[in-house]
Amino acid sequence: MSAETRTRTPFTARTTAAEILDGVDLTGRRMIVTGGASGIGAAAVRALAGAGAEVTVATRNPAGADELVAEFAGPGPGVVRAAALDLADLASVDAFVAAWEGPLHALVANAGIMAIPTRQLTPQGWELQLGTNYLGHFALARGLHGSLRAAGSARVVVVSSGAHLREAFDFDDPQFARQPYDQWAAYGRSKTADVLLAVGIARRWAADGIVANALNPGYINTQLQRHMDEETLRSFGVLDEAGNRIDLPYYKTPAQGAATTVLLAASPLVDGVTGRYFSDNQEVEVVIGGPEANGGVAVHATDPATADRLWAYAEQALTSR
Repeated sequence: MSAETRTRTPFTARTTAAEILDGVDLTGRRMIVTGGASGIGAAAVRALAGAGAEVTVATRNPAGADELVAEFAGPGPGVVRAAALDLADLASVDAFVAAWEGPLHALVANAGIMAIPTRQLTPQGWELQLGTNYLGHFALARGLHGSLRAAGSARVVVVSSGAHLREAFDFDDPQFARQPYDQWAAYGRSKTADVLLAVGIARRWAADGIVANALNPGYINTQLQRHMDEETLRSFGVLDEAGNRIDLPYYKTPAQGAATTVLLAASPLVDGVTGRYFSDNQEVEVVIGGPEANGGVAVHATDPATADRLWAYAEQALTSR
């Protein structure tokens, strides 16, 4: 894809989520944000509800969203609700889908876990990062397909990571059953799968009025880093010798980190755009991935044949459980 055909916006890496939606009225729009009780998820919820949307925070601990719910309990068009969802447990995903009623204008697949230090499995036998970050969202999107279609014009937004650049999806051993477990390889592969999820939805659901895009939110200090030990955090340069967090110059605030999510979920500037990957509020170029890759989206995460193969693999996982 050439620079001339990529989607461009007037926003920058420092634009906030609220600034993305300045002048945009989302009254009557219904949206779901997974993992929306904290971090960039909460920042996205605030911006979307602030523009008038009805937003459901889907989270393992709905009480953790009490502050957000109360913030939008007063007069005004924006409403925030909370509902239980554990993406690592497909029974929880099924229950959430069964409880949802009516159309859905945007599904934001924001929740995720990173760098789990030891190999763990979901109840369905999937490596925990892949099961949570990808399969849970795959099952959720597929289960809500009818509600997205009923909206007439709907969007699916998948939060990925620059970590996808270094790891293609491993169909031979996706659960690390034979090879030694590597927490960063597992994370990178799950984030490649997330990009492929958006590509797969774009290929299948366009006739239903559903678009899907993925994104890299950038570097932000959030609870996503909770599984990283102090030595790793120091090597990343975000923890000093006294154990205090450091905001490096290129780190974003949560409001800035949520901007690209909100752009893809609700901005009219990207109407009709689908199957693409954004960072810093711009569509990025497709590059060759690998250890040295820095920026862009890897061809191994955008290949249509790979997206189709992963879709079939995930469907088989759902039907065989």
